[in-house]
Amino acid sequence: MTLVPWHAEHWARLQARRQRDALPHALLLVGAVGLGKRAFARRFVLGLLCSEPVDGDSCGHCRSCLLFAAGTHPDVISLTFGVRKDGVQRSEIVVDQIRELSARLAMSSQFGGWQVATIDPADAMNAAAANALLKTLEEPAAQTMLILLADAPWRLPQTIRSRCQRIEFHLPATADALAWLQAGHEPDPAAALAAAGGNPGLAQAWAQAGALDRRLEVRKDLAALAAGRGQPLEVVKRWLDNEPAQRLWFAAQAVADEVKARSAQGVGPLASAMDVEALGGWYNAVNRTRESLRGPLRGDLLLIELLAQWH
Repeated sequence: MTLVPWHAEHWARLQARRQRDALPHALLLVGAVGLGKRAFARRFVLGLLCSEPVDGDSCGHCRSCLLFAAGTHPDVISLTFGVRKDGVQRSEIVVDQIRELSARLAMSSQFGGWQVATIDPADAMNAAAANALLKTLEEPAAQTMLILLADAPWRLPQTIRSRCQRIEFHLPATADALAWLQAGHEPDPAAALAAAGGNPGLAQAWAQAGALDRRLEVRKDLAALAAGRGQPLEVVKRWLDNEPAQRLWFAAQAVADEVKARSAQGVGPLASAMDVEALGGWYNAVNRTRESLRGPLRGDLLLIELLAQWH
């Protein structure tokens, strides 16, 4: 299995601990979406359960590997959003799920080795679920491994975070990220990497999904609104219909570039009438709006208010 460059150090440290028989009972993998923490976790679990691993990597052909690939390994538990009685998927991980997980981990491994449970996204546990998990973290059964994955680890209680070995994935060096994208033959890797804020996994996904066109469209929308040519309601509808959170990310980037251009040249490509201080305030408002889209508030009202301020 190919190791991306920015995983190498974490992988080496984890395998060194495995060689010393000093693996922790709980790992917390954190970092931005696109840096591959879920692929890293899958690779680690595969190697941990494999009967013939090589340098920590799975062989791919033993019974354990075949069962894992089929999704039927009896010592692997994957916990994520459940389904309510009315058939609607939950938006949080609830206490009953954690209690079932703890009861299963208290039983012996069917293969006589490790039992591994992943909780993803761990930051979606509600307060009761997080409290229920504490006992399992404090009193782990022998050869059990809990792997928590979180895009927003600050939403986890400190009591949970402090009881896990944290592995944090950071943005790689630009040269490493570009080399990785170029090896994958991605179109215009430099532009994609800039759009994704230096995140290579996000850059790859966005380049393949046409996000660079959306980025250009967002900048044209903002320039038109600043010049009094566009209609905020029409822009709101288009943004809501197609990747609104991503478009807000691009809007924040555009305003940051506007401020830089103002500082260097006295004028920016968006030609906004706002001064630099007001642009900074709108940049903060864009990021708050993007976060608010995760909640119960109506997205159209959030965007109307935001774009009305810009207009």
